[in-house]
Amino acid sequence: MKTHHPAEQYAQRTLESGGKQSTRKGTRAVYRIVVRSELSARYAAAFEGMEMETKGGRTILTGEVIDNSHLHGILDHIGALGLKLVSVEDLSES
Repeated sequence: MKTHHPAEQYAQRTLESGGKQSTRKGTRAVYRIVVRSELSARYAAAFEGMEMETKGGRTILTGEVIDNSHLHGILDHIGALGLKLVSVEDLSES
């Protein structure tokens, strides 16, 4: 019996279910992400949907994050811009 790759198994299940796909709703949590250095307003577009506040040599991004994939996308974006991550805090767990 041939073992199928998980993506193939998902595709097969999708075909068998008539092609309908459903997605799990995200967590919709509010996060505070702090990076080192005070970013200028031109970075606001890079973090659309997040409030941006600068103080004390740091920038604080606060906003709703849909799910873990969205959070990791934001963190990847921070790394791609060469920014130093200071902290990540889920404010909805407070």
